[in-house]
Amino acid sequence: MNLEEQLKEGISQAFKEVFNHELAAQDVAFQPTRKEFEGSHTFVTFPYLKVTGKNPEETGKLLGDFLVAHVGVVSAYNVVKGFLNVTMSDTLWGKILSEVYVNPSFGITPPHGGKVMVEFSSPNTNKPLHLGHLRNNFLGDSTSRILHAHGYEVFKVNLVNDRGIHICKSMLAYSKWGNGETPESAGLKGDHLIGKYYVIFDKEYKKEIETLKAQGIEEEAAKKKAPLILEAQTVLKKWEENDPETVSLWKLMNGWVYEGFDATYKAMGVSFDKMYQESNTYLLGKDIVDEGLAKGVFYKKEDGSVWADLTQEGLDHKLVLRSDGTSVYMTQDLGTADMKYADYPFNKSIYVVGNEQDYHFKVLFSILKRLGRNYADGLYHLSYGMVDLPSGKMKSREGTVVDADELIQEMLDTAEKHTTELGKIEGFTEAEAKELYNTLALGALKYYLLKVDPKKRMLFNPQESVEFHGHTGPFVQYTHARITAILRKAEQLSIELKGFDPSALELETLEAEVIRVIADFPDKVRVAAEELNPAVVANYVFDLAKEYNRFYTEHSIFNEDNQDKVKLRVMLSLVVARTIKTGMGLLGIDVPERM
Repeated sequence: MNLEEQLKEGISQAFKEVFNHELAAQDVAFQPTRKEFEGSHTFVTFPYLKVTGKNPEETGKLLGDFLVAHVGVVSAYNVVKGFLNVTMSDTLWGKILSEVYVNPSFGITPPHGGKVMVEFSSPNTNKPLHLGHLRNNFLGDSTSRILHAHGYEVFKVNLVNDRGIHICKSMLAYSKWGNGETPESAGLKGDHLIGKYYVIFDKEYKKEIETLKAQGIEEEAAKKKAPLILEAQTVLKKWEENDPETVSLWKLMNGWVYEGFDATYKAMGVSFDKMYQESNTYLLGKDIVDEGLAKGVFYKKEDGSVWADLTQEGLDHKLVLRSDGTSVYMTQDLGTADMKYADYPFNKSIYVVGNEQDYHFKVLFSILKRLGRNYADGLYHLSYGMVDLPSGKMKSREGTVVDADELIQEMLDTAEKHTTELGKIEGFTEAEAKELYNTLALGALKYYLLKVDPKKRMLFNPQESVEFHGHTGPFVQYTHARITAILRKAEQLSIELKGFDPSALELETLEAEVIRVIADFPDKVRVAAEELNPAVVANYVFDLAKEYNRFYTEHSIFNEDNQDKVKLRVMLSLVVARTIKTGMGLLGIDVPERM
């Protein structure tokens, strides 16, 4: 039973014995004690005054007396206006520190047999990855790491949108204006080269629309009649008919894009267990339509189209097959869900997709439940908000997209400039300095995008993200580097921690506070896994780094006369560094050993 559980059980027992009231331990909530008061855990008495029949202060005092008398880890308490602040014994904090010190896997749950699939990234092969993709990729990667740390076997998959009219637009523009250009001849990554032709198509298409409008044609009609869009539709038809020349061009251009994607994924530190292509899945699901009709899940209209009536779920009527027998995205997703489950039988399957698709996934999951899929209850849409820059929203078709590669390079340049100016690379070789810039740049980028709850729309500020002060990745990374310097000095001084027992020592308030934060780590990993929210871990490592820096500012480590105190502080530093490294690793972020 961990510390939190012991306290909850103690409060539950106190209500039973002191107030003759049943309060389940799992319904008891503690919060961290505010810094200005003594204690580590606070219980709020106000909601229970009808039960206790006492005023807030008396209720707190009776509960506090019971905890001190019956819960061994509680040494004292104080009550401030109905807030019961509980102080743990120094013996307890020392014992926790010792237990964490001998457990390098602290916070990590052993495998428990659960299997989870995380689908993320899902780019289109007509343009490079952009800032929105970065949030998606980092969320998917970090969530996968956190779930693995929580004992799951994790399958990371990527469903690439590699077919359709948008891909044909790039193909048509390249065939018209490409003149045999290649990534090598253009000096561009493959995905950037194809993105260039997607932008060219859009510009030329808009010119045609304006010409038709000048002839008196309404804009919506002009969009459908413009020669370029009609040609693009012909290209799509040829692709679907497996025309050799069209398929050959498609394979060539997609091959260039995949090479570009691979380089970006490598730079981001993101990988996948399997890549699915929509070109192999877009015909899936038609057999499910027949199954759904037989089961009464779908119904057919007079024109032959097939629909699902989801009004009982608070949704609407959803088309699953057009009257001409062609499928829609929903049909494909039904078939792909079956395919993924056949490949990787899972307990949970998480789709990391932006919140503009919220409704789509409600419909998809509802239909799969109605069809009786045994995996349907384990499906979850990890919905996230848009990312804006201080300069405003992105628009990919107009070529003003915030490109992922360019942003990563900008972060690298900024990290190099910032780090050099602060003189944090003294004694580094050129290769070591380059590695540090990369570690800081990616750490800044990932941390800034992950520290915000995924559901919230956010503003990404590149300049702010690389600061060494404030709520940033480099602040946490610098704290780790600072601690590793302390540990190197401890090694030089031959400070031996093996066999050392800190539980007999009287602790300073800030020492106990750091240990209290350390003790929270397993629970934070659990919450992050259950809520699929890496921000829980991101904010935790920041709080730990901040708390350690408060302690470090107030207390000397090596100038302390009491050698047992020196050992305690070195042990504390080591455990903090290890916890920061593990926590940042769950975000996909490396931490430097020196700066």
